[in-house]
Amino acid sequence: MSNLMAIVLAAGKGTRMKSALPKVLHQVGGKSMVQQVLDAAKFAGAVKNVVVIGFGAQSVAEALSGQAEFAVQTEQLGTGHAVMQARQELAGFDGTVMVLCGDTPLLTGELLQMMYNEHCSSQAVATVLTAIMPDPSGYGRVIRNPAGQVVKIVEHKDAGLSELAVSEINTGIYCFEARELLQALEGLTCNNAQGEYYLTDVIAILNSQNHKVWAVTAPDYHETLGINSRAQLAEAERLIRRRTLDKLMENGVTIMDPGSTFIDAQVEIGTDTTIYPFTWIEGCSKIGSNSSIGPNSRIVNTIIGNGATIHFTYAHECMIGEGVTVGPYVHLRPNTEISNGVKIGNFVEVKNTVVGEKSKIPHLSYIGDTDMGAGVNIGSGTITVNYDGKNKHRTTIEDEAFIGCNTNLVAPVTVGRGSYVAAGSTITKNVPPGSLGVARSRQNNIEGWAEKQRR
Repeated sequence: MSNLMAIVLAAGKGTRMKSALPKVLHQVGGKSMVQQVLDAAKFAGAVKNVVVIGFGAQSVAEALSGQAEFAVQTEQLGTGHAVMQARQELAGFDGTVMVLCGDTPLLTGELLQMMYNEHCSSQAVATVLTAIMPDPSGYGRVIRNPAGQVVKIVEHKDAGLSELAVSEINTGIYCFEARELLQALEGLTCNNAQGEYYLTDVIAILNSQNHKVWAVTAPDYHETLGINSRAQLAEAERLIRRRTLDKLMENGVTIMDPGSTFIDAQVEIGTDTTIYPFTWIEGCSKIGSNSSIGPNSRIVNTIIGNGATIHFTYAHECMIGEGVTVGPYVHLRPNTEISNGVKIGNFVEVKNTVVGEKSKIPHLSYIGDTDMGAGVNIGSGTITVNYDGKNKHRTTIEDEAFIGCNTNLVAPVTVGRGSYVAAGSTITKNVPPGSLGVARSRQNNIEGWAEKQRR
């Protein structure tokens, strides 16, 4: 078991985002940025998380409730000052502290795990995560000695010509041994132009004490990128979603057009399923094998079985069984359970309903708050009238019932097993099993009426 604590710096406002929402709560790949970072830390083996909060502290704490302890930074006086706010949690900890930035959502658990493992094996007191940037302008350069140890981190504006030629930059992510970190924090000062406490000064202090400071270089610099603007947020979204799509395709899922397909990282999809263009699959959705999803569909927190066909559909908070056909132009609303072999056709809305096996709702219907059995046929234009203006009521349609076109079922009402409802009926009373329910006026034909009107 690892002895690793993560401190996540998440106190900044993110002025360039121009948002009332704290920067770290902006969504990337279906999760907030800070949630992506916490998940990566958990994968790397963090047994304890401390999140340093400031701007929008209550919102951030609520979003991460139960996942971390919180330290408040009332004034944003630099990265070193942010870590100082977690001294109480550090004081009783004897292990490794990983300092992370809450606005780096592209970090992977594998990268952080590699960094932690190398920190431990190198027996360093501090390890800096670095990246090789194609354009390092504006970044602090990491200067190493011939043995590979970090001698110093020099800011761009303070760098000499030889240091500016270095493309290895400091990502702002570190591993420290807790005891040495605490001691070094005591030596931090704000005697600089910005009047701030910098975490990079901890590296200088540890070097002056002849402690070993190591560095691990990220294989892909994109994973270390911080987000400071909406444009950077969009780029991170593109990268993280492409990473998700690549992983799905490696595992046997066909993505027809990755450029127009949007799938959250936590979504699970079985082999030989095909995802068509302009499809969004979000949240904790799970899709089985040999299914066909899209085009133009949005699936949110929905479970879909094997061999399903879902196209031109919005489904959220639902359960859809195996061999089901849904669409086009279908809305499946929360708490809907579609059993195996069901067919739901065009322009149908289903809400808070159980649909039994091999039942059919072919077109132009609203089925809400209904318990429907197996083998039921719903005629075109059928409406379950579930709301009386104050309360919702349920409709029960038992096995093998046949509902004719343009029928209103006024809940609460039950249509019995194997019964029929005549087209155009408004059913307000229970229909016994095996019966025919008819609720409409008798037709009268007035012969010659049309000719008289024409005259």
